[in-house]
Amino acid sequence: MIIRYERFLPRSMALRISRQLDLAGMKISVSKFVGIMFISSAVIFAVIITAMLAIGYGLVGAVGGAGGVIILVVSVMAIVEYRIDDRKNKMEAILPDYFQIASANLRSGIALERALLLGARPEFGSFADDVKEMGRRVFSGEAFEDAMRGLANKYKSRQLAHSVRMMLEAIRYGGAMADLLEQIAKDLRSQQMVQKEVSGQLFMYSLFIVFAGLVAAPALFGLTTQMITFTDAVWKQILASNPGGLPSTGLSFLRPSPPKVTPGEYYEFAIACIILISGFGSVIVSAINTGSAVRGIRYTLIFIIVAVVIFVIVQAVVSNIFSSIAGIGVS
Repeated sequence: MIIRYERFLPRSMALRISRQLDLAGMKISVSKFVGIMFISSAVIFAVIITAMLAIGYGLVGAVGGAGGVIILVVSVMAIVEYRIDDRKNKMEAILPDYFQIASANLRSGIALERALLLGARPEFGSFADDVKEMGRRVFSGEAFEDAMRGLANKYKSRQLAHSVRMMLEAIRYGGAMADLLEQIAKDLRSQQMVQKEVSGQLFMYSLFIVFAGLVAAPALFGLTTQMITFTDAVWKQILASNPGGLPSTGLSFLRPSPPKVTPGEYYEFAIACIILISGFGSVIVSAINTGSAVRGIRYTLIFIIVAVVIFVIVQAVVSNIFSSIAGIGVS
């Protein structure tokens, strides 16, 4: 018996997932995708809650299992969004060349449908396959306008959608299609050049964010982590010599007391902050340079690893400095 997992979801959600998979160019059915996600989520939840119960955590295990499932779903959807954006960017990079070739074909006397089909060169990759599929639909009897809209709907691209709309209006109201395609190609190239110029002008902002997320923040957290560790070690020696603590200076609120935050708690807090700062830093840099935050996902893991390594190095260096100055073992 084949289980149709998409029936467990609202119809609107199943249609949205199907749309996202089509935009990402993933040749997988909604039922299979939802089934894989459901089984993976169940396995992760079971593994986490079993591990937590084995070490004596009950409620925490349930919360951790739910958190693991949420992280899985968010990660998969982020990967799908990245594939959608990457597919769109690759298509837009070759779109001016495609329209230029189609315009040349039209000027040689070839019909529009045939000119668009012949313009789909093998080096255009998946876009060429989509254009060939559009051609098959046209030659099988589908209306040209519907086939062109279907091609535009395969990508989450305003450039392609706008170009297709202009072509359909030119067909409907009359116009020199070859000149139109050539002008569209020139406009698209101009837009790409402007985007590169803007990206170059914003390079300094990206450099500042990279420095803040990968160097400054980990270094400061490494320094403060060792300062708290050093302070905690000093207070342990003071309390060992004076169990009652230090005497007050006459005012009760001026009485020195040990820090309320333990080194272990601050270390966990520092690691969490570094992961968040460096992770969001990669997304912000991508948004500044390319206009798409999703493209920064591929650099997120690298940013996090570099930031954590710098944190560990700074922490080790400061620990050695404090130990040599005060003669107190700090770890």
